Amino acid sequence: MNLQRATTVALVALCAAACAGEGSWTGAMSDSAGVTIVSNTDRGIWTESSQWTLEEELRIGEVEGDPNYQFGQIGMIGVASDGRMFVLDQQAQHVQVFDADGHYIRTLGGPGAGPGELSQAAGFCLVAAGDTLWIPDLMTQRINRWAPAGELLPSLPLAVGQMLPAVFRATAAGEIVYQVRPLPLPNAPAPDSMDTILLMGPEGGPSDTLMRFPTGEGYSVRGGAPEFNVWYPEPAWDVTEGLQVIYGVSDVYRFGVYAAGGTPERIVTMPFEQTPVSEREKQVILDFLEQLARDQGAPPERVQMFLAMVNFGEFIPAFSAILSGPRGTVWVQHIQSVADLTEEEMADFNIQDLGAPDWDVFDADGRYLGVVSMPQRFSPRGLREDKVYGVWRDELDVQYVTRLRIVGIPDAEG
Repeated sequence: MNLQRATTVALVALCAAACAGEGSWTGAMSDSAGVTIVSNTDRGIWTESSQWTLEEELRIGEVEGDPNYQFGQIGMIGVASDGRMFVLDQQAQHVQVFDADGHYIRTLGGPGAGPGELSQAAGFCLVAAGDTLWIPDLMTQRINRWAPAGELLPSLPLAVGQMLPAVFRATAAGEIVYQVRPLPLPNAPAPDSMDTILLMGPEGGPSDTLMRFPTGEGYSVRGGAPEFNVWYPEPAWDVTEGLQVIYGVSDVYRFGVYAAGGTPERIVTMPFEQTPVSEREKQVILDFLEQLARDQGAPPERVQMFLAMVNFGEFIPAFSAILSGPRGTVWVQHIQSVADLTEEEMADFNIQDLGAPDWDVFDADGRYLGVVSMPQRFSPRGLREDKVYGVWRDELDVQYVTRLRIVGIPDAEG
């Protein structure tokens, strides 16, 4: 380890208490071949007075009334530089645009396969450079685009072959990053066994490789038949404004921050004790999936075929998701335990709720700050500055676009 890096790591560790405000950090930092190893304890830096909290500042949606304020199945939410929100409704197959105060502006797209039309396979809503809206559509294998004022722009091709575009992210600066996953096809050679995170160029193709990692186990194809593997080890990732990749695999509580190309810069760990998956937890999931299939009109034999494709991991994962947050923070979502649900809670259970409301927050150096709790039945879609954008469901599963403000960030309130 060179002297400058050793000095930097030592100073960070020595001043942890002073930099933490009222609390102090009880973890440790070390250097391993140029990579900073951050070993946290389960005691966070935040105190009661410095704890970050969330408060709701905007909710968009109506059960009855103006259809422009009603949603079917919200996919992702894109946020423009002026705070406009682009809400992709996968059920209606269109995008509703609202200003920063939640007032309806216009609707873009509609069902179909023609120019500017969307299929139900369009699940991501991305605000690219210049506040241009990009909607990747796997069914039509193209990226639909709209100018900031709503004019339809020429679409771009979206390559779908044995490397399936699976996840898309957009930074606040409008850079688009996406993950491709190997897709086994009948009568075709076995594809690469690694997922790849790519930076998308202005013409829609990849312009740079940010990282490669082993494919997760949540979905697989064996013997030509799909399998859905609940609570199997699965990668989670997000990208920072500087195009670093935050990446971890859910079987252990560990994530890394990687420079472009996959070079590790920092590895962060937290104590975690594995908990076996119980039979009750398996049954809760199977009951939910069975009811979902019946609600969609599947005949009994099809329901049983579907349930036979579902497998369960041996242990509850360490976390559910990772998000890049404000001030260089990293947010890691807890797993919701379903073994202790009451009968009332089971009646309200949705598989989206496997990610718990509680999120561990780490600072830019990887030190554990504490927990931020999101509302029940709220699914975040992204963080921008001191805002959390997401979808809240009421007791009848009606969906609302919801914006939360992070309270307690130093200088965030002026």
